[in-house]
Amino acid sequence: MTNRPDDREDVDLAVKTRPKTQRPPLYKVLLLNDDFTPMEFVVHILERLFSMTHAQAIEIMLTVHRKGIAVVGVYSHEIAETKVAQVMELARRQQHPLQCTMEKE
Repeated sequence: MTNRPDDREDVDLAVKTRPKTQRPPLYKVLLLNDDFTPMEFVVHILERLFSMTHAQAIEIMLTVHRKGIAVVGVYSHEIAETKVAQVMELARRQQHPLQCTMEKE
């Protein structure tokens, strides 16, 4: 066997491995039904805070009304937390018992 420079038997290559970046966990924002908050207010919240069309907002509102709960969006932790706080604040200002929460997806 010859020892020419192109023989690569004992060549060790240093390979940099990049750490795999993980996507941050996502959180579902959930709207809960109650017997007192007007449906129009829920539609308003969905249009204003979740940028839904009127038709989408009505569909989600009816889901909340019929099933008791519905996912209204999926966001990073900070955005989901802000959305929940905004819903709760608007509901409180209007003296509605509407509840909104978030859970990890």
